[in-house]
Amino acid sequence: MNYQQYAPQYAQSASYEAYQHDGKSAETRNLKPGELSTGTTIMAIPFAGGVIMGADSRVSTGTYVANRVSDKVAQLHDSIWCCRSGSAADTQALTDYVRHYLSQLAIETGRAPTVKTAAHLMRRLCYENKDNLMAGVIVGGWDPVEKGSVYNIPLGGTCIKMPFAIGGSGSTYIYGLVDSEFRPNLTKDEALVLVKKAISHAMARDGSSGGIIRTVVVTEEGNVREYVAGNELPYGPAGY
Repeated sequence: MNYQQYAPQYAQSASYEAYQHDGKSAETRNLKPGELSTGTTIMAIPFAGGVIMGADSRVSTGTYVANRVSDKVAQLHDSIWCCRSGSAADTQALTDYVRHYLSQLAIETGRAPTVKTAAHLMRRLCYENKDNLMAGVIVGGWDPVEKGSVYNIPLGGTCIKMPFAIGGSGSTYIYGLVDSEFRPNLTKDEALVLVKKAISHAMARDGSSGGIIRTVVVTEEGNVREYVAGNELPYGPAGY
């Protein structure tokens, strides 16, 4: 292409002459040497009797899918769960620590810990080690104090109680969808449908999210785990 006829004022510009596309995406262009991009879609919505949490199952290291059926929804205590995004190793270590601390706390106090306690334990670990971690976590569950509740802990260690939470690289594709579909006091079935719909849309658009959808419904009565197979997703890529 002869750019001089379209932009003669830039023809002698060294920066214009030197510019060449490096073939990298916005996600990968600013990575440090040796650092790999990661990807996930995680989500949690409280409803009248508890919380629904869900995630995709793809673990990626750059353009390579290291695990296509990973479990990113981890149990921290009887009725407290978390969704993990960022470095799989970092978030697995964090959940192990928080699970251990909550188990000790339950034994010492003689009662089950609250979701807020679990979230602030996770927040403290993330914040005090933020220079060495790449971890974005959603903590949710049911307790007698707040019933169903959701706390979002993004990179850096902020802890915010949310009416709903989404995270990971795929979340950028579904903010508008979730904003339009979410409303307070959803029923369990409505919340479950929304979680599956939103995550499947993110998986269709985000190359770093994919596989199957894993969900857990957390209520006072207990936990119900489900998964949606890759060929049964409520939404697929164009032409699917």
